[in-house]
Amino acid sequence: MPNASDTRPTQDVSAGSPAGAATTAAPRRSGTGRVVRLVALVVGAALVLSFPTIAPNPYILSAGVVILSYACTATAWNFMGGFTGYVSLGHAAFFGLGAYATGLLIRDVGLPSFVALLVGALVVLLVTIPVGIAALRVRGASFVIVSISFVLIMLLVFQGWGSFTGGSDGLVVPRPFPDLLRPEHHQVFFYLFAALLAVMLVCWWVIDRSRFGTGLKAVREDEDKAQALGVPTRNYKLVAYVVSATFTGLAGGLYALWFGDLDPIFQFSIMLGTYMVLMALLGGVRNLFGPLLGALIVGTGLEYFKLEFGDTQLHLVATAVLLGVVVLFMPDGIIPAVKSLVQRFGPQDSSIREMTAAELLEHNRAASSASSGATPDAEPAATPTTPTDEEGR
Repeated sequence: MPNASDTRPTQDVSAGSPAGAATTAAPRRSGTGRVVRLVALVVGAALVLSFPTIAPNPYILSAGVVILSYACTATAWNFMGGFTGYVSLGHAAFFGLGAYATGLLIRDVGLPSFVALLVGALVVLLVTIPVGIAALRVRGASFVIVSISFVLIMLLVFQGWGSFTGGSDGLVVPRPFPDLLRPEHHQVFFYLFAALLAVMLVCWWVIDRSRFGTGLKAVREDEDKAQALGVPTRNYKLVAYVVSATFTGLAGGLYALWFGDLDPIFQFSIMLGTYMVLMALLGGVRNLFGPLLGALIVGTGLEYFKLEFGDTQLHLVATAVLLGVVVLFMPDGIIPAVKSLVQRFGPQDSSIREMTAAELLEHNRAASSASSGATPDAEPAATPTTPTDEEGR
């Protein structure tokens, strides 16, 4: 009769196999990866927060503000493009609308600067709802064309309505901190853009792990199948579009408070929308920090080309070449490409497929027999007959 000690949990037997080793090693590697990501996040945050104090001159500090504004707009774009797969080249419309709404509310209504910033974001939200309902009726290239049409309409309106928006002469936005010198002004807005970016990243992280985010990713993978499975695709897309546009409007309003001089040709530029797409694609649209990495690379490159080559259009050529490289060689972005490279040359997880079924069965039998024989109070399954017993009979 088998002893009760022979009955053991299945995981004790399988732990001795390569599959069991892989099972125990995977959480350990996952925990190590989590620690590495946490350390990298802390180091990155420390570098960002210390940048204003280590910047060698006000120009480098102002370039840092520009790059952070790019990071905010690219991350805001990623709420729509990254989750749903809808590529919008017209997000500059929301950037410009947020900037002009903030400036006009300060100039004509007399609202405090940061109250005007929040109200301007609310204006963008309200405008986006009917625009989104109309634009999201189409997909693919048709959606891209609609987004471009919207930004061109906004450009014509704000450029032609000179009595209200200032037209081609632009709009001067009063500075919120008039007593600060220019370097201190840059420093304050560097931290404000960093705070806005942090809020966006937290919101993106929460959505990515929510049921709403799962529905959006289902839309990205196969919208028709997601709708057939009961996902309210139209409502989900509209919410993502509104959230993306509102954050873009906040970034535009903060830019207006920092820069103080608005030009409709820049604020409603299709190139600005193209930069958002390029930054997000370069870093990786499915990664939390992808747009941030893309903004760091593209923003630094743009500032370098503008500084070295002045008013030439060489920075546009460099942007086009970079976009071609991304599309051809890194369609998923830098971060996924690096992860794939590390997994390819790094340690590989053991798999149950490395053993045949017969080998696995024999291994488990041997492990079970060995563990049964090591038990002191184990009884033999059957008592063999010995010659002594025969002679006794």
